[in-house]
Amino acid sequence: MFQLLYADSKGRMYDHPEALAVGRTGGLFAGLEEEEMMPLPEGASLVMVPGGVPVAIGAGGSFTQVTSGPGGDSCFAVGALLPQGYARTLLPAYRRTDRQPLPLFGYAAVGWKGGRVYVAAVQTDAPEKWSPSNYGTPELPGLVYDMLDRQGSNRIINQLAKCALEYQCFTAQNIFYRRWEGGIPVSPACNARCLGCISLQPAECCPSPQSRIGFIPEVWEVTDIAVPHLTEADDAIISFGQGCEGEPSLQAPLISEAIRIIRRQTGAGTINMNTNAGNTAGIREICSAGIDSLRVSTLSAREETYTAYYAPTNYRWQDVADSIAFARDKGLYVSLNLLTFPGLTDQPEEAEALAEFIGKLGINMVQIRNLNIDPDFLSSRVPLTSQEVMGINNFIDFLRKELPGLEIGNYSRPVRNNDI
Repeated sequence: MFQLLYADSKGRMYDHPEALAVGRTGGLFAGLEEEEMMPLPEGASLVMVPGGVPVAIGAGGSFTQVTSGPGGDSCFAVGALLPQGYARTLLPAYRRTDRQPLPLFGYAAVGWKGGRVYVAAVQTDAPEKWSPSNYGTPELPGLVYDMLDRQGSNRIINQLAKCALEYQCFTAQNIFYRRWEGGIPVSPACNARCLGCISLQPAECCPSPQSRIGFIPEVWEVTDIAVPHLTEADDAIISFGQGCEGEPSLQAPLISEAIRIIRRQTGAGTINMNTNAGNTAGIREICSAGIDSLRVSTLSAREETYTAYYAPTNYRWQDVADSIAFARDKGLYVSLNLLTFPGLTDQPEEAEALAEFIGKLGINMVQIRNLNIDPDFLSSRVPLTSQEVMGINNFIDFLRKELPGLEIGNYSRPVRNNDI
């Protein structure tokens, strides 16, 4: 059994000797089971849930709010923030009275056992490239300022410098490290109003953790970053569609022209786009220009669920499907960026609809990504189940069984090499 881990008013954390840890899936509280837990991985962090009073299993065996510790101090709920490559299996269990939504973090349930912290999570990919230890290194500021000195007239470089140093964005940092997947933002506008958007939120919601790019770049600003990265970086990928921008396909003429110029100069590396794929005309133009891969964001293959979260302004779920079908017909590698949430993703009807959608369109990969959003805010817009669910572990196993050729992971892969 896992003991409750809680924090006092000063942020000091303790295990509670008389209370057992509890997790949440959808609208249900549940005890922590061994198969859903793992030791807290390197790169994870423990945080207080703002205003959260922990819910635990008390001495009588029932769910109860734990308001004070053995010493009489107030108790505050604790969760873990996971690094890339890990999917949470349960949310923390707590009660809040504050109506202001939580910050856009992916809190996972935690417990204490045998002298160590455990988290409700499963590893979904090898985390080496995306380990926090590889980022924010002492040499990064020098690399950023050196590129600014050489390419300071390029507005994208200035945006990426801010993203790398202030927002600690890994794909922005990779441009300066000249390695792996590097992001190139191009679009200040979007055709959806996602509930968990990290660059634009309505005033009544939680603050966005970063600001959106405020300009449309020139083609040369894109190619001057892309060509050196693709030709010099290890496992090189450039990706349009970053957290600091809207929907990149709305700038289809810009991206398409940039791709053609890039490919006249080099065939090396992978050109990728992260997209909601709702702008089918733009997707067709970009695919025809020679892009290599798409990563399409969704949290569901059911239109009603998708629409409730993404709130598209001028497209429908069928447009997303049409875009993917066109890309696959063109031979592109297509991944789903599956925003995963315990109690939603692992509902049987959601899992079955997703498997059918993937199989029908021949999608290559599913990237399991934790949906960072307040569960109570989400449930006010997207119905979460109060019934038993498959569990995230079983959901992943279900996809593997139903779709044996499907790749399941967490990161975009190079689909072209640097030796072409």
